[in-house]
Amino acid sequence: MVSNTENANPMGTSGRGCVDGRKRFMARISRKYILKIGKLIGRLVFYLDVPHRRIVRRNLAFAYPDWSREQVKDISRHIFQNLGITFLEILQLTALSREDLLKKIRVVGLENLQRALGSKKGLILVSGHLGSWEMGLMYACSILEKPILGVVKKIRFAPLNRRIHRLRARFGLKIVYKKGALPEMRQTLRRGGIVGLLVDQSRRLEGVEVTFFGHKVTATPAAAFLAIRCNCPVLPLFCVREANGQLALVVKPALEFKRTGDLRSDVQANTQVITDAVERMIRKYPEQWFWVHKRWKKYYPHYYPAYQLRRERRKQREERRGQRMAER
Repeated sequence: MVSNTENANPMGTSGRGCVDGRKRFMARISRKYILKIGKLIGRLVFYLDVPHRRIVRRNLAFAYPDWSREQVKDISRHIFQNLGITFLEILQLTALSREDLLKKIRVVGLENLQRALGSKKGLILVSGHLGSWEMGLMYACSILEKPILGVVKKIRFAPLNRRIHRLRARFGLKIVYKKGALPEMRQTLRRGGIVGLLVDQSRRLEGVEVTFFGHKVTATPAAAFLAIRCNCPVLPLFCVREANGQLALVVKPALEFKRTGDLRSDVQANTQVITDAVERMIRKYPEQWFWVHKRWKKYYPHYYPAYQLRRERRKQREERRGQRMAER
């Protein structure tokens, strides 16, 4: 006679076994195949996704005016290949254990991280969308075995946001969203905790003006502001892919900040210091940055014709809506 428990979910055990089997299979895929398949995916997207290919080429030509058209085309192809590899690495992350993750990445500059933690102050880790950026803070959590407050932008598509949130939180990251995150960031630092920020995308509202690749952009002032207010160090940290495909977590020494007593001036100057640190790393690995982002759109919207056209259409719609409201 079969028990009621067995009858309740006859496929339950086998279903879990299939899921566990798929995860084991994904976790065991070697770096060689991740690189090979990721490059194929990247090449396919490069040829099919014409709008983003144009954005990448425009950004590269804008940032590197001395590059030839052939250089721009060649690096553009490598950028899409890198994104294909990064996509597969993120998929594989869903199946990795902490031990698996620790085997995949080597650390360069661990002494910089240990020295900063030894000060017993809070610590700000700044990074960018470079290399396999999702792995950076996850790996830092794993080697430190202590939580890190990761500040991220909320993804508009809710189901995808939930999945990415669960993935990011697997290895000790505590995720908060940028909007309204400043009080929790300040409290974490004052308690001696760690805050991680991606600082390489534009901030149209609360951003401060800095120079990036020789051109004006806006950048988040949060890291510089909190470092001054909480008197804590700021370390650049990047998870990059080396020539042989090996992932390396590169931890740079603490940035030297200016403190003159003029808060507004110091925040602007030190945000530039952070931006310069990110730029130096991108210049070292140009094919690994997220050039798909319209980084210079605030001050140079004409450089992105499709973006400028959407802005004009949105403005016209808002004007027509305002006229209709006034006529009522």
